[in-house]
Amino acid sequence: MKNLRRKTLAAASAVTLGVGLAVAGGLAPAASAAGPDATFLVLAPQGATTAKAAARVAAANGTVVAKYDQIGVLVVRSTNPDFATAVAGAGVESVASTAGLGSALDESETVEVATADAAAITADPTKEPLYGQQWDMDMIHLPQAQAVNAGSPNVVVGVLDSGISSTHPDLATQIAKDKSTSCIGGVTDTTEAAWNPTTSDHGTHVAGTIAAAVNGVGVAGIAPGVKVAAVKVVNDDGYIYPEAAVCGFLWAADHGMQLTNNSYYIDPWELNCRNDARQRPVWQAVQRAIRYSNSKGVLNVASAGNSNYDLAHKITDTASPDNSDTPEVRENLTNACLDLPAEAPGVVTVGAVGPTGEKSYYSSYGQGVIDVTAPGGDTRFRTQGVRSTLTDGILSTTFNTATKTNGWGYKQGTSMSGPHATGVAALALSAHPGMSPGQLASFLERTSVTKSCPQGVYNPVPLSAAGPHAYDATCSGGARNGFYGAGIVDAYNVVK
Repeated sequence: MKNLRRKTLAAASAVTLGVGLAVAGGLAPAASAAGPDATFLVLAPQGATTAKAAARVAAANGTVVAKYDQIGVLVVRSTNPDFATAVAGAGVESVASTAGLGSALDESETVEVATADAAAITADPTKEPLYGQQWDMDMIHLPQAQAVNAGSPNVVVGVLDSGISSTHPDLATQIAKDKSTSCIGGVTDTTEAAWNPTTSDHGTHVAGTIAAAVNGVGVAGIAPGVKVAAVKVVNDDGYIYPEAAVCGFLWAADHGMQLTNNSYYIDPWELNCRNDARQRPVWQAVQRAIRYSNSKGVLNVASAGNSNYDLAHKITDTASPDNSDTPEVRENLTNACLDLPAEAPGVVTVGAVGPTGEKSYYSSYGQGVIDVTAPGGDTRFRTQGVRSTLTDGILSTTFNTATKTNGWGYKQGTSMSGPHATGVAALALSAHPGMSPGQLASFLERTSVTKSCPQGVYNPVPLSAAGPHAYDATCSGGARNGFYGAGIVDAYNVVK
């Protein structure tokens, strides 16, 4: 029997939130004793207004800090220790406390390049000073693609992450500042300082892969002609909470974005189980937000995760929640338990490959789950897991949060493969405007380069300190399979 194991890797974006609690019943009197100030998601019945729910929130000594009438969700703060019980009743379908912590991001290493050493500006991505270290861009045929179409400024990609450095020389001209915001706490703040990075450069790295300028400085992005918007959902402690994710999806939908990149988890559990009363409200709120964004023309792209877990065959979870020293054992799991947002309907799920084009040792997989695959890095395959080879990661833009300086550096993870797929999708939409989210997702799959399953049990790192079988994985399927989905995304194929 296989256990679910969370692996925190360089730039593995695992982050956050608390448990959900479904409630029902009449209006309970608010408690007089005050507890800690806590955040809740309060859901009105599907299709109903939030008016009745807001009235119950007030009666239960809660304060609405954000109201998302588009999907019937309220973000509420309260010091009432019995708030979840007190708010239950007519007009409230469910309530979720979002108290809890997740796994902090590992920021990896940074390679500094002085802007004074920049090459002459050309329209050729291969002339960027650090392009020689971007093996990932050759893999997806970026030079050929940009010779045809380098992206349209009419395409805006929302980077739901830890913020984007607005002073980075490879990104300063690429950011749609008028569409950027912080969603921390579920409340928007459009000041530039609010959506810039503070303790994590993860979002800056992601943004560079998607759209770093071809300007003679640093690296080349996949679609330098498009714009990226910073939608900050990772807080200063390195966690993402559901109210921030809901806010992010709705902000992108209501501000003209056609794509979002999501390199994170939305739960301290690796899997969010819709049949678990504690978790169901979180699933409901996030799924409502994703469904709404799809209806507004947004295609959401998400990373599959770094647990080397077969998402198509979920059995046992013994390592969650990751905000507890005593994880619960959940057995006999079914496909009602999903990795959010990667497995939510309407989301393109992306696995990772390394420099050889083979599945990265850490990448989660699953027949019928992985839609496409893209370069995410694999720093251990050369030594079979004995030590890391940094340059086999993904090179992109970084921001040193200690010194407040911009730079370039390597990270690896499905956090890095996701933005490759997003960047290719942005090129596709630039070359073929007007596609709906469903059409764009299908086109991304049809233009990917198919890759067959390896024979037998796959494990590129048998000498790992975790043990000789720690990264065993078995691929299933034919032209479309559990390791690679429809195949490795190809930038040239989407624009030619």
